[in-house]
Amino acid sequence: MVVTFLSHRVRRVAHQRASGIKVSVTSTSACVIGSGPNGLAAAIVLAQAGLHVDVLEAEPTPGGAARTMELTLPGFLHDFGSAVHPLGAGSPFFSSLPLHDHGLGWIHSPAVLAHPLDDGTAVMLERNLSATETSLGVDGNSWVKLMRPFVDRWQDFAPEVLRPVPSIPKHPWLMARFGISALVSAKIVARRFRSARARALFAGLAAHSFLSLDQPLSGAFGMLMAVSAHAVGWPIPRGGSQSLTNALCRHLGMLGGNVKSSSRVDSLASLPRYDLILCDLTPRQLITIAGERISNSYKRQLARFRYGPGAFKVDYALSGPVPWKCSDCLRAATIHLGGTFEEIAASEKAVRNGHHPDQPFVLLAQPSLFDSSRAPESKHTAWAYCHVPNGSRVDMLGRLEAQIERFAPGFRDCVLARRVFSPVDLESMDANLVGGDIGGGVMDIRQFLFRPTWRHYATSANDIYICSSSTPPGGGVHGMCGYHAAKLALSRLKLR
Repeated sequence: MVVTFLSHRVRRVAHQRASGIKVSVTSTSACVIGSGPNGLAAAIVLAQAGLHVDVLEAEPTPGGAARTMELTLPGFLHDFGSAVHPLGAGSPFFSSLPLHDHGLGWIHSPAVLAHPLDDGTAVMLERNLSATETSLGVDGNSWVKLMRPFVDRWQDFAPEVLRPVPSIPKHPWLMARFGISALVSAKIVARRFRSARARALFAGLAAHSFLSLDQPLSGAFGMLMAVSAHAVGWPIPRGGSQSLTNALCRHLGMLGGNVKSSSRVDSLASLPRYDLILCDLTPRQLITIAGERISNSYKRQLARFRYGPGAFKVDYALSGPVPWKCSDCLRAATIHLGGTFEEIAASEKAVRNGHHPDQPFVLLAQPSLFDSSRAPESKHTAWAYCHVPNGSRVDMLGRLEAQIERFAPGFRDCVLARRVFSPVDLESMDANLVGGDIGGGVMDIRQFLFRPTWRHYATSANDIYICSSSTPPGGGVHGMCGYHAAKLALSRLKLR
């Protein structure tokens, strides 16, 4: 134990000196509430600077939405939340960590994405930009012209796009070019393409925004999803998303940090004294637990934060692969089901207006095709979700499966077991998924610029910070919300 303590102390001192943060190894401590990717990222940054860090997680297993569990039948491993991780593999912070040494392995399916159509074919998004150019035919050149400037400069682009917007960019011309192309609606961006196939592909990418496709910023989401596909791919973690969480926890442990599961925090007043508290929580939870630690005026600002549409999710244990009409769909871990641009736009607009579409846009992941550890031999797993109004209690199972059957007749015959999660069910398993919102809050213009308030990560208390996906840059498994929040906290701690 003494040797272990001393080795942790040496590592913390080394990281402290490298960071330039002058803090005491023995007297400076921090608490991170929540062990999602952002909470763990924040904890690692703090531990690298030499602080003693405790991570308190309410659930028995760390990870938040990045957990893997047997949700249907024994031996079938399902990702509770995110399953495919373009921004995880492309995260500037995660990429700087030796996560491979802690068991994380990325698996790339042969194609990034398949978007089947009613004619029995599928539009394929290939990782190779030239291959996508060929597959898109008449629109291939337009696609390449739109994406290549950011694909070729991903190492410059990713840190810029995954940070608070008011920050002065290090690459202003690159970001200005992105803004001109992307900070408009997906509907406007799609006008660049002449074919229905390319427009349909872009619609599915933009629908990850949970915005109506005629809203500003929906085009930016479509662009980011496409650029990341070509730059780093959309990989899955071998063994499930829990592998990413476990690797982060192990690295934190090497730095001397502790993750304490089944440690729900109902009040900040109940915690022992910490120099810093970082909350991987959305505004609603922070208001609940903060008590008198934050001001009433700041609470009122947080109370105005708006949550976005929810997700209705189903996990499947399958007797075999999904029987797609188009066999090319078996080349991709991710499938977008929604038909044409117009169909997807109508579905997303209905949800934004508080309605439940008859033909919802469905996102489906089929990881066991490429990772045999997810299911027993010859069996498979899949998950699918569609967007619904926040907090919806409407049973969308029939409509969701009708969309799958539309492109994979006989799918229901392959189902051995299913686990259905309404938005309320999702929130019950991860309190950050308020009303089933998996993005941490609406990402419209106002909450793009001021997320969750004009203070971003800071609160009215100089020792309390928020580091969840309700802060910049928003949703996604990238850890950058936690990274930036921890860097801000450290810079202010140095001045205290």
